Amino acid sequence: MKTTETLVWIIYDIVENKPRTKIAKLCKEAGLYRVQKSVFLGTIERNRLDELRLQIDEWVNHEVDSVYIFPMCEPDFKKVILLGQAFDKKLVTDEVRALFL
Repeated sequence: MKTTETLVWIIYDIVENKPRTKIAKLCKEAGLYRVQKSVFLGTIERNRLDELRLQIDEWVNHEVDSVYIFPMCEPDFKKVILLGQAFDKKLVTDEVRALFL
């Protein structure tokens, strides 16, 4: 991971289909990997993360939706504990699995 990048989790609960679909598309376009239906994970340039946050904010209904953006340093990320079916096996790539090794 480059020094200008950060690991990030983006987790959301979006009520309407159109904004939910748009937010998923924005996360994918930013190079993040979908690990569950409403959870994305990956590395991203810090300035790109700021841009992504602003783009997502345009689609969020602040009265009913929730979006969590968790940037993490690599040492903290290595402390993540996964229990049970932590990832949707249909969505997770070997590249994502490698982040946890």
